[in-house]
Amino acid sequence: MHVFVTGGTGHSGSYIIPELIAAGHEVTGLARSDTAAAALSALGAKVRRGDLQDLDGLKEAAADSDGAIHVAHRQDLLFSGGIHAVAAAELPIMLAYGEALAGTGKPLVAAGSIGSPGQGFLGRTATEEDPALPAGDEHKGTLRARNVVETAVVGLAERGVRSSVVRIANIAHSTTDRAGFLVQLIALAKEKGFVGYPGDGANLWNAVHIRDVASLFRLALEKGPAGKYWHAVDDGGIPFREIAESIGSRLGLPAVSVPVDELVLPGYFGFLANIVTQSYPASNLITRRTLGWKPAQPGLLADLDNGHYFSAG
Repeated sequence: MHVFVTGGTGHSGSYIIPELIAAGHEVTGLARSDTAAAALSALGAKVRRGDLQDLDGLKEAAADSDGAIHVAHRQDLLFSGGIHAVAAAELPIMLAYGEALAGTGKPLVAAGSIGSPGQGFLGRTATEEDPALPAGDEHKGTLRARNVVETAVVGLAERGVRSSVVRIANIAHSTTDRAGFLVQLIALAKEKGFVGYPGDGANLWNAVHIRDVASLFRLALEKGPAGKYWHAVDDGGIPFREIAESIGSRLGLPAVSVPVDELVLPGYFGFLANIVTQSYPASNLITRRTLGWKPAQPGLLADLDNGHYFSAG
């Protein structure tokens, strides 16, 4: 297949492109700068110059391809308008893809969040059959604001697009992770002198290696049925305390309970305070059964033990 990829130089995209090429696909990546173009070429992709604001260009690129993978977002908008602004800019992109691919049966696979079904509040393990929760004005400042994008992608199935969403785990780890949740936790621990966890730390988090994320995007592109959610989750429920203890053992710092108090908790975790207290158990059973996905990379705790998150710098 000839696959059009946005976000090809990001954490996920830089693994997705080699995964596709190794499987025999031809990839064209979107690049808005000379630096991005060079990075895409180094990964083995052809380059299409442009940006996410050029909807006509995106439509043309999608129409010229056999399928599209979308893992890009307007990161520049995060600082001015937050996640709501990012989602508002992304929605027209999905609708543009829909216009280009309507009635073709071609695949469109977009990145989503494992938290979109309201996982922290379900009170049970989230599955691929849980839809993304609706988002309204009251959710403008939360991750839930982006759910409109996932819903739009899945809805394109009704227009003859083989669309699906890969919900990526809370923690996507790898040797090239420079800005993810683990990186932030480690930086906090170094700053505070201990590794904090909320309350008893029994709340469950999920994780996946980014190479396994890449293989799931490929499988969804190649054979995923339309209108589905897939769970890029390997470790489906690790107690937060175990993550903290693993980080602490590497840094030589104690893992310490941070009281779940409205003043104390933000004092340690800052803007992450509301996120770290939730429990996010998630299943990948339907994804495995339907697509034959088999995570093959080290799990989270094993990857922490590998030590690359703690190398100099």
